Amino acid sequence: MKTTIYDIAQAAGVSIATVSNVLNGKGKVSQERRQQILRIMDELNYKPSAIASALTSKRTYTLGLLVPDISNPFFAEIARAVEDEGQRLGYSVLICSTDNKDEKTARYSALLRQKSVDGVIIGTGINELSALSPLLKKNIPVAFIARDYPAEDIPSVIIDDYAGGAAAAVHLIELGHRRLAILAEPDTISSSRERVRGFRETAAAAGVEIEDALIVAASELRDGKQQAALLLSSEGTGRPSAIFCCNDLLAIGALQAARELHVDVPQHCSIVGFDDTILASVTDPALTTVAQPIAQMGQAVVQLLVDHMERPDEPRRRIVLPPRLIVRQSTVPPSQ
Repeated sequence: MKTTIYDIAQAAGVSIATVSNVLNGKGKVSQERRQQILRIMDELNYKPSAIASALTSKRTYTLGLLVPDISNPFFAEIARAVEDEGQRLGYSVLICSTDNKDEKTARYSALLRQKSVDGVIIGTGINELSALSPLLKKNIPVAFIARDYPAEDIPSVIIDDYAGGAAAAVHLIELGHRRLAILAEPDTISSSRERVRGFRETAAAAGVEIEDALIVAASELRDGKQQAALLLSSEGTGRPSAIFCCNDLLAIGALQAARELHVDVPQHCSIVGFDDTILASVTDPALTTVAQPIAQMGQAVVQLLVDHMERPDEPRRRIVLPPRLIVRQSTVPPSQ
């Protein structure tokens, strides 16, 4: 039979009100008595009711996580890292996929508010911050992961996307590539904008200009495959010798397009991804990519959000982590 608060009170020889005060950190309970009650709870394997705790403390110990698409390996790994850290700190996590659409973000924000979540982690691209108004108007704490809104006073955990794009450009230029293309995400995605900017500006500094026609956008694997096919279908000097993809899913689409067009990767076209998800090491060829410290990002954003919830008056923190280039078999010097 499940242990109840009445059992704890009887075993400790105290009132139910005293046990309740210990559970909620309230009332005048001596340290010695508090430790005795906590020890008995542990011995009897007492699990407080989440509903009762929510009613007394106004907290549900539940967090929301908004991501574009949970089927994207990067966001699946982010979700796992957030869930693991949340569980370690005593929180459950509700995950919502928004497809990077403001209307879905607003709808899920309203739903999470109705669920009385304690805070929400935002990993989705948004055009307008008003998509989060159901949360912000109710002062529900939020934090961003892999997205950046530096003008807003909101905690965030990102990597240096500009440096990641720059590292990819340096790698390809040092291999000897001069005709470069970029397969980007939609311009509403702040991280993708910075990756493209880092790649283009670094290439330009090395004397390599990237034509606007060779910068195309796609939002998912199928779109990436289609756009990459257009880039790769040009013959002779029209075809890029290397493509920088702003995430691994787009890079896999480019690999698929190359295979169907009988364009050998990496001999006829090198491909670089971004994220270093689990798929990057199992593609054929294995994918050169810019790695994000996914587990570290997930842990950090949960800690930031919980700190924000517990100390709302303290300044918001913005954590920027360094990327790392992982060289595998999808990049070689261009063929002559």
